[in-house]
Amino acid sequence: MMPYSFANEIACQKNDTRKHKTKMNIKLVKAESRSDIASLAELAREIWRQHFTPIIGASQVEYMLEKFQSVEAITSQLENGAEYYIACLANEPVGYTGLVPDVANKKMMINKIYLRNSCRGIGIGGYMLNFVEQECKKRKLGKIWLTVNRFNHGAIEWYSRKGFETVNEVKQDIGNGFFMDDYIMEKRI
Repeated sequence: MMPYSFANEIACQKNDTRKHKTKMNIKLVKAESRSDIASLAELAREIWRQHFTPIIGASQVEYMLEKFQSVEAITSQLENGAEYYIACLANEPVGYTGLVPDVANKKMMINKIYLRNSCRGIGIGGYMLNFVEQECKKRKLGKIWLTVNRFNHGAIEWYSRKGFETVNEVKQDIGNGFFMDDYIMEKRI
């Protein structure tokens, strides 16, 4: 499969807080091979440990990585209709998104959209979201929805700036004494 890619001018923040333009070559590669899945699981471990440990604790992070982001879990999700795309910057994996199309209800779930800490705030997340929106349009799906941990304030603010609205809350028992305590957010396309 041909990767979805672009070279675009993106405003980046330097330490001196002045904006400058830089060309970034970003591409999204559909995860299909065993090697892609292994890379994805490794990237998930790095990102989740960095980002979610302060929010939900190390024990729940490790449990969720095994349950939802291990090679076996990702393989099973792919076999059941999920799609994963690895975001690469200069051919280096820096993040990923996971999608679950629901053609019958004309909507797409973003069940994962994650970036390395070092790659946040430079437009890659927006690029991945734009990709999801384009996929929805191609597939004639009128809505994107997702769940986000209610204590993941930065992500909630980002989604709100991108046009998502909180429509509900859900607290789901995921086993081993852990819960996902999330907001459900939606955006019409």
